[in-house]
Amino acid sequence: MKIAIPDLVSNSYFPVIAATELGICQDLGLDIELVHIFPVTRCLELLRDGEIEFVGGTAHALPQVFPKNVGGKILCALSQHMYWKLVLRPDLEIEAGNFQALKNLRIGAAPIVEQGLRGLLAVAGVDVAKNNIVIEPVPGAMGPGISFGVAAADALEKGLLDGFWANAMGSECAVRRGVGKIFVDIRRGDAPQESRGFTFPALMTSDAVIREHPAAAKMMVKSIISAQAALKGEAALAEKAASRLFPSYETSLITDVIKPDLAYFDPAVSAQSIDSMLKFDASLGIDTTGIAYADVVATEFSHLWE
Repeated sequence: MKIAIPDLVSNSYFPVIAATELGICQDLGLDIELVHIFPVTRCLELLRDGEIEFVGGTAHALPQVFPKNVGGKILCALSQHMYWKLVLRPDLEIEAGNFQALKNLRIGAAPIVEQGLRGLLAVAGVDVAKNNIVIEPVPGAMGPGISFGVAAADALEKGLLDGFWANAMGSECAVRRGVGKIFVDIRRGDAPQESRGFTFPALMTSDAVIREHPAAAKMMVKSIISAQAALKGEAALAEKAASRLFPSYETSLITDVIKPDLAYFDPAVSAQSIDSMLKFDASLGIDTTGIAYADVVATEFSHLWE
């Protein structure tokens, strides 16, 4: 079986990396290969078409690929809340959290991920068009095997962007090099509370996999929960999990990057989180009318979250 994630050298979906690279899946009898496929919509399309069995990605993308959420389910949360950061050039005279000062900027963001930034700016009262804010792909970030946050930090350093919206690995690279400063960290309350609920990183699968391979789906959930617990117990395991997949510099950073995330490593998917996510999808023009919690979440595995 295969599990795909849209960003590899990143903290965003790290419980998946830990589950596969620390041997947790194998110890539970699950033979699975981790693959990097960008962007998340492509991961979900392959899931829908039966080419892969699992996806670790942003939850709000699921109704965009599986209309009315027919055929796709969330198995558990990889962590809680929207998880990206907005990083700006340090020479910009913009105080962190001062949304009204965001003007005349080119900001890099990945497909689907950029929806979270647009939603954040909207609830913060920022008119993107009026303030001449251009949200665009990150130069050099679209090729095979390229990790988005790292590429975004590189683009910022080269002066190709004024800022980027990406994962904490990207922000850490930019801050440590002195080429970026964090403007907002959604999870930690630097933005309107509403924006935290737009999405969250989730383990997802298809109804077909649940129907045909329920034991594998169960073992995948248990693997993620075990990986979350292992990292909470010993954050330094992150470096071991990353060592085969990450470049040496990013491997050296991953433990520090993961530590702030540990408080959010909770597999539960609450009704409130799904309600907030579906409202966000509806604001994007996705038809979410009539979608119930059980249409989105594989509730038959929810007892495992305990």
